[in-house]
Amino acid sequence: MATSDVHTATTYANTLIKALARFPERIALAQDEDSVTYRELAAHISKLIQLLEKRGLRAGDGIAQLSKNSIAAATVQLAAFVMGLRYTPLHPLGSREDHAHILADSGSAVLIFDATAFQTHVKEMTAANGLGLPLLSHQKCELADDLFGLSDDFTASPLVTTSKATDIVALLYTGGTTGKPKGVALTSANMVMNALLTLSEWEWPNQIRFLCATPITHATGCMLIPILLRGGTVFLQESFKAQAFVHGVKRHSITATFLVPTMIYVLLDEHSEARDELASLEMIIYGGSPISPKRLQQAIEVFGPKFMQVYSQSEAPNCATILRRFEHQSNEADRLASCGRPLLGIDVAVLNEHDQPVAQGSIGEVCFRGPSVMQGYWNRPQDTSETLRNGWLHTGDMAYQDAEGYLYIVDRKKEMIITGGFNVFPREIEDVLMEHPSVKGATVIGVPDGKWGEAIKALVVLHDGHAIDQSELIAYVKARKGAVAAPKSVDFVGSLPLTAVGKPDRKAVRARFWSDQSRQVG
Repeated sequence: MATSDVHTATTYANTLIKALARFPERIALAQDEDSVTYRELAAHISKLIQLLEKRGLRAGDGIAQLSKNSIAAATVQLAAFVMGLRYTPLHPLGSREDHAHILADSGSAVLIFDATAFQTHVKEMTAANGLGLPLLSHQKCELADDLFGLSDDFTASPLVTTSKATDIVALLYTGGTTGKPKGVALTSANMVMNALLTLSEWEWPNQIRFLCATPITHATGCMLIPILLRGGTVFLQESFKAQAFVHGVKRHSITATFLVPTMIYVLLDEHSEARDELASLEMIIYGGSPISPKRLQQAIEVFGPKFMQVYSQSEAPNCATILRRFEHQSNEADRLASCGRPLLGIDVAVLNEHDQPVAQGSIGEVCFRGPSVMQGYWNRPQDTSETLRNGWLHTGDMAYQDAEGYLYIVDRKKEMIITGGFNVFPREIEDVLMEHPSVKGATVIGVPDGKWGEAIKALVVLHDGHAIDQSELIAYVKARKGAVAAPKSVDFVGSLPLTAVGKPDRKAVRARFWSDQSRQVG
């Protein structure tokens, strides 16, 4: 058999089937007092597939799921991969409008949902948008048949798959901060490479006991199969709550987890004394949005040298660059501001508007290419052509690269502020503000201004008990970054809006100041 034939025969379904067969008596998934072994998980998947086939689903059909983290949700997701379905997860914090759009756009043939949390949501969404697709629920309810109750009528059989490496097995929708969510089409081959990179390039503990408190609809959903391939156990929590997270780590001797920066900040602010409770953790993976270097340094000092950063996008999930644990201990002053260096097999370039490399240290757009990059956006040929032009995935992130190959994200291309003819990146100002001892959080935007086109405005959350005048913060930034980057005004607020995936929501902040403008630039 030729090498190309071997690669073609390797599918995401194959990797999962092999993983489940390797460690039959180990615990695969656990939540609260419930757990399933690898053998039991394989049996549940077999029964679900037989039920879905009886309902008329075949490899290549679309299936969507709306649920918080649960053993049931993970089982459905894995069953979809074995069956070769086109799987679309709906974010549990998403709106009815976005969910309705995704269901219609994805062409899903059935929606599976958790009735205990989403029965009213699904009822109102389907009624308001005229959605008539079949429904199945994790539990018996008035809207849908009981998925797991019905599947128990079948007898488990060995798992087999007819899926091909070229099949689209994951259709992941972007957050929609710049319009309607777009479907990122990932093939089985894309996801196999994602799993291989995750296994070979990440610094996994010898024994993986993974606490999953972020939604499996996003980054952690792509970690399930790699963890199972290593014989690990995934401990599921419905959502991130700091106290429950700390308790879960201690109770289950957790060795690895994934957090977004805002969650790390909460642990620092509310549980800085929890180092002993988190002692079993060997690796804290973080990503999803830029982290404040100052807060990251604090986290290392409080919780220990356990942090590993991954940077990428849904268009090439979880695997583009990595900043390993030892690199967090570098003597280089700016290293904690980096998102690391490229993973094996992934080309990363910083390109100008003509798709030519910029000089070392100059700012350009981060672009990827490699076997884990998406096939394109679902039913959006123009967006696909633009984003994947000249063979590169254009991320929209602006960055520079140093002599050692470390990448430093400065901000999103679309969030750059043009003030008085100068280009200013909000994140650079936010990082400076976060270094002030009184500042707990900061978001920077450009607001309409008759003189400057856009004036820099900072929204700042102060630490409890701290008071400071806006002129002091403006002078603080001016001293560090110069007059052009200094905010023209500072608003002190109680909290900052976040997107459904925990990222700072600059779009929501900008809307307060740009809603009456005919164009969204200065």
